[in-house]
Amino acid sequence: MTTLTDRADEPVPPAHAGRRRSTALALLAASLPMFMATLDNLVMTTALPVLHTELSASLEQLQWMVNAYTLAFASLMIAAATLGDRLGRRRLFLAGITVFALASIASALSTSAGALIAARTLQGAGAAAVMPLSLTLLAAAVPASRRAMAIGVWGAVSGLGVALGPVVGGAVVEGLSWQAIFWINVPVALVAVPLVLLALPEQTGRRQRLDLAGLVLAASGVLALVWSIVRGNEDGWTSGRVLGGLVLGLALLALFVRREARTPYALVPLRLFRVRSFSVTNAGALLFYVGVFGAVFLLSQYLQVGMGYTPLEAGVRTLPWTAAPMLVAPLAGLLAPRVGVRPLLVSGLALQALGLGLQAAVIGSATTYADLVPGLALAGIGMGLTFAPQATAVLADMAPDDHGTASSVNATIREIGGALGVAVLVAVFQAAGGTLTPAGYAAGLQPAVWVGAGITALAALVTLAMPRATGRLTGAAAAEPVRELVPA
Repeated sequence: MTTLTDRADEPVPPAHAGRRRSTALALLAASLPMFMATLDNLVMTTALPVLHTELSASLEQLQWMVNAYTLAFASLMIAAATLGDRLGRRRLFLAGITVFALASIASALSTSAGALIAARTLQGAGAAAVMPLSLTLLAAAVPASRRAMAIGVWGAVSGLGVALGPVVGGAVVEGLSWQAIFWINVPVALVAVPLVLLALPEQTGRRQRLDLAGLVLAASGVLALVWSIVRGNEDGWTSGRVLGGLVLGLALLALFVRREARTPYALVPLRLFRVRSFSVTNAGALLFYVGVFGAVFLLSQYLQVGMGYTPLEAGVRTLPWTAAPMLVAPLAGLLAPRVGVRPLLVSGLALQALGLGLQAAVIGSATTYADLVPGLALAGIGMGLTFAPQATAVLADMAPDDHGTASSVNATIREIGGALGVAVLVAVFQAAGGTLTPAGYAAGLQPAVWVGAGITALAALVTLAMPRATGRLTGAAAAEPVRELVPA
């Protein structure tokens, strides 16, 4: 019987070795800019207490420093994928990297909370062209037999970008300054551009009109909902502005769905949601990001505001959460072709819900860091089991021409979930009496994290509706990702 060890000792044909090198280079070229964009989702969380002091930023302004990025990111991704199909995916990918780098410079040079929020909005617009097109370019640049493995690694890198944000942010803020969080994006962009030109060939897709009316309806609807949730505690949940904003947001989104069902050049083709694996994955992803993203926003600050750690100390202490995906996510990407994505996603979401629940159970005025470690570790393992299989599930039953749209829809839904998560959990935090003070932080944090755990548990239940065979390969195709790990 041939074993994996036997295979490792066999000579690798030059053509096979060349394909490995080209796959690795394409992975690097697609993943580096995407890592930069996803890192900036949460890289600011450990800097928020510093920004609260240095820029005299209120809690609402701190939320918008995060939400301005995620909302611009979410609102423009599908439009970027459509323009990429028409104008050239690599061309628009490079444009997104350039805009992101320039907006990072503007963020670093900001001298007020308002200026930083504006720069973060532009930064999110650049990221909108990077995230979905990176996956589309990668999927087309690697052989079909290596695509599941490549997408799995891409998903793992995406997850690491989100997970490592608090660690990188804390280290940079304490070692240098909060402005350096943004300056580090510039050399990354300078390296990424020639890599993309070298490893990712230009591609085009279906040429269709950009649905500007649909874009305005969707973006306005989500913005109205998030704004209303952010203002809920300040203005009162029964106030005319808040209720009016909620009703307006829901009405605009209903009009968006109605338009997408009728227009021949839909921004979001509703037919994609007739594919059960796609619709279930997106429903689970939305809930996952609402629960986890909001919890990360609050817990990262708790380590500083509530427990007295410096930004670097706080970042290091998130490692049980952030380091686990580094080990687990690549394994999940390799296992997905063998076992399918459903068991991995359900297990990952359940572990994250349990991890958040364990953290919520111990949060209080006398909480020590050691009390949080078991919950942090479980949440990290669960996150590692979630990112790569989600990326695989989204494209599993899609035609190649739909990959760009499907990827951008999923990324949009996740970013919307993140913005809603910050708004919802901060609203719970404030309603429970939470304040940005050592004495008042835990009181609001505990119920907020409980809500995050409950929403994440609901995501696990929703994911049970996914077809069992989604993402599963058989025979030689399933073994291919394993052979990729065998050294030449």
